[in-house]
Amino acid sequence: MGFYRIGIDVGGTHTDAVLLDENNQVVSETKSATTEDVATGIFNAMHKIINDANVPREQIKFAMLGTTHCTNAIVERKRLNNIAAVRIGAPATLAVKPLIGVPDDLRDALGKHVYLVRGGHEFDGREIVSLDEDHLYQIAEEIKGSVDSVAITSVFSPVSKSHEKRAGEIFNEVLGDEVAISLSSEIGSVGLLERENATILNASVVNVAKAAADGFINALKNEGVDAKVFFGQNDGTLMSVDYAVKYPIFTVACGPTNSLRGASYLSNLSDAIVVDVGGTTSDVGVLVQSFPRESSLAVEIGGARTNFRMPDLVSIGLGGGTIVRIQENGEFTIGPDSVGYRLPEKSLIFGGDTLTTTDVAVALGKVDLGDAEKVTHLDKELLGRIYAKIVELVEDAIDKMKTSAGPVPVILVGGGSVLLPEHLNGASEVIRPEHSGVANAIGSAISQVSGQVEKIYVLDEIGRDNALEAAKSQAMSEAIQAGADPETLVIVDVEDVPLAYLPGNATRIRVKAAGDLAQEDQPVAAI
Repeated sequence: MGFYRIGIDVGGTHTDAVLLDENNQVVSETKSATTEDVATGIFNAMHKIINDANVPREQIKFAMLGTTHCTNAIVERKRLNNIAAVRIGAPATLAVKPLIGVPDDLRDALGKHVYLVRGGHEFDGREIVSLDEDHLYQIAEEIKGSVDSVAITSVFSPVSKSHEKRAGEIFNEVLGDEVAISLSSEIGSVGLLERENATILNASVVNVAKAAADGFINALKNEGVDAKVFFGQNDGTLMSVDYAVKYPIFTVACGPTNSLRGASYLSNLSDAIVVDVGGTTSDVGVLVQSFPRESSLAVEIGGARTNFRMPDLVSIGLGGGTIVRIQENGEFTIGPDSVGYRLPEKSLIFGGDTLTTTDVAVALGKVDLGDAEKVTHLDKELLGRIYAKIVELVEDAIDKMKTSAGPVPVILVGGGSVLLPEHLNGASEVIRPEHSGVANAIGSAISQVSGQVEKIYVLDEIGRDNALEAAKSQAMSEAIQAGADPETLVIVDVEDVPLAYLPGNATRIRVKAAGDLAQEDQPVAAI
């Protein structure tokens, strides 16, 4: 008996959905408008692909959701949890308060309950001072009933997380299981302020993630589908619902990541540059061995600097709905604002009053869409100049992402990719694969499941080989916990960074394992 999987990706303009069979062939696909409440858009897209495909519902075994819910909540400052931010680091870190440098409106939303507690570690793992547990109990009693999420950050917790763990236990004991606890050592890397910001943002979107998960599961139930549900995370792999609700920050930027994975799968290329053209923005990323290249810099989300892993992307304000404005003197501007999902009512070719990039492409005969008669009055020479500028914006972004001067393959995906030509400067070839319009949903559906571990080992005690083995085996068991098939697990990334400043010949080892989704009735093997 075959099985099917659903992949859904929610973007700012469209919610894309695909249904794949067990060989990852597309059975049905659709793009529906993203709705204000997001859930309705997901319902609509899912209902359509299931009905179009007409496959037995009980054979749909997996459903993957790539979502912008959490990113949008942070950017729009809406639907955020009531959080407490606890930093364990007095007296060492009193000079710089939590949430410093974060935009005022975000600080107003998240900075109502901020505490500094005695404790934390030196960079070599020694305690600065012992943890002030009495103070933690006092804080827990004080915030009881007024917060539903707590972000705990301790100084150098990636080296020693004992203070964070103990603080988490105390809050859990006093506040109960209903209150979510986010520990910075499980989210960011070394660098106190950025890691603290990432942890605070993670704590702030737990409810948003829960609501997205519940909405998705209910949408499936309403369609009579009993499938295992996974969320896309921003390294191009999947995570279980429980994991996603604990670490919702990892869903940030999973849309472009899904597009990169889908592009790799559809084009059969493992190393290339991908241009994903949506309705509002175009994201340009780099595939390295079929996975997105990671950013090595601090990344801003909603104006807050963070340091958890993120794909390396350049985003430009150019999409299918981008507004083009022409001045009296023949000068013009392109974007960055867009009509977004209202393209079918706003743009000229659909009888609207706004000149968009799509209108420009239709008027020049590059795209067949809407009513071309409605744009014949426009000045062709001027439109040619506008179109050349559109292409140049994309070529510049590609150039920024290249690591060498030589031409590389470029894969075009996304609904707006029809705007772009067959030749681009800097590209050895331009590939626009079949189903490229829903590459993001395909990327979400074909994703593997991963487990990652990042720990500091003292090699004088354990030895490098044993440390690597221990880390690999832990990463593999994390992946199996998250739903991977043990038979297909491979180690996809190993990073071993000696920490010269730590005694005992210490090293930080990061290992990632990834594998295919375990099938329904498969026994979960122990490692």
